[in-house]
Amino acid sequence: MPDPQRPAASPHGTASIDAPGMRHAGRELLSLALIDARNHTLHLLSLFEQALHSPELDLPAPVPPGLPSPRWLAGHIGWFAEAWIARNTQRALGVACPARPMRLAAVDPGADATWDPQVCPPSERAGPGVPGMATTRAYLLETLEGTLELLDRAAETDAGLYFYRLALFHEDWRGEQLVQMAQALGLPIGAGLPPPGAPRAPLAVPATRWTLGAGEAAGFHLAQETGALALDVPEFEIDAQPVTWQQFCEFVDDGGYDRPEWWSPEGWAWVQASGRRAPRHVEQIGLGHGAGAGGSVLLRRFGETVRAAGPHAAMHVSWWEADAWARWAGRRLATEVEWEIAACSAARRGFRWGEVQEWTAGTLRPWPGQQADPWSAGTEFDPAPAWSRARVLRGASFAARSRMRSPRWRGFAAPGWDAGFLGFRTCAP
Repeated sequence: MPDPQRPAASPHGTASIDAPGMRHAGRELLSLALIDARNHTLHLLSLFEQALHSPELDLPAPVPPGLPSPRWLAGHIGWFAEAWIARNTQRALGVACPARPMRLAAVDPGADATWDPQVCPPSERAGPGVPGMATTRAYLLETLEGTLELLDRAAETDAGLYFYRLALFHEDWRGEQLVQMAQALGLPIGAGLPPPGAPRAPLAVPATRWTLGAGEAAGFHLAQETGALALDVPEFEIDAQPVTWQQFCEFVDDGGYDRPEWWSPEGWAWVQASGRRAPRHVEQIGLGHGAGAGGSVLLRRFGETVRAAGPHAAMHVSWWEADAWARWAGRRLATEVEWEIAACSAARRGFRWGEVQEWTAGTLRPWPGQQADPWSAGTEFDPAPAWSRARVLRGASFAARSRMRSPRWRGFAAPGWDAGFLGFRTCAP
């Protein structure tokens, strides 16, 4: 079985730059992957230009509050790499680097005021002060060249390569955010879902002892993935795939959004305040006629009204909706340790993931020995303010690059968040 923690071999005999093992990549692979990531970013920007009919990627008014412009996200990608690599005099320390390291001047004197999220407030990230696309593309080119030049001289160690690996995955995260933005704005960028797999019965997973967290493992890890927690996990039964649209239709037809007995008190307050009667972007939902019809689920996908396939994972589901469905079905949300065990050990028996990021039961909590990220303090990636309030996400969505799809990836979000491609699966009670 291939080791998911090492770069996989491509059909041509070389290591792949689009595999989860890039967390362990050395200088040569990182150089290729960073170029690939920048090309992917530029490709997404060109798709936005075509969809918006605007060379400057101007968003149609009114712009949703807090939504950055695509060109701000693009400039921020270049700023992030420059700030933590080219300008960071303490980059060789890796994760031991201070949160506010000594920094050199930026190649663009206005870079911090424009693209630093701790300086530029969300209200200004879609305004007229954001530089134009010609300036932004030139900045992306210049910062990539600087990153690659420094990478050639970086120490071939986890500390020496930490910020280069971080810059790669940060650009991939922002690329996925651009795809989410296209969905939110209804922009046709040509993104498509993979075909649904054949439904499978739930899987029985034997009891085991499992350690969550990276512990002392080598490679790149996010703060919320570090530390280690050993658990004795009893035998459990878990869904082979995320809950589908066909299954979610049954909940809606049974009055799921109108019956408080299926909701936690917080979830019921959320659904009442939001007026929600279906997952986000759904225009019509209800049971259809005929086996496998998928119900009558009409939704907006990248600006087009489409009928959802019944076996596809239900998407844009908040944690509250996932929890309510599980209560209605007489099941429970899978815990993150159950999800991880199944993802790592049951793929050959039909455990399928990768269509959606998946909510799991419980809240985000640190594991013993958890280590802070120097770069995430005060940003949306900082897990510290989220402990015990955010819910944990596992897996990956179809919009993620393959190198982001590690079975041990651990993300987090507020329970009401539904802007991502989010689903869930359950276990027997």
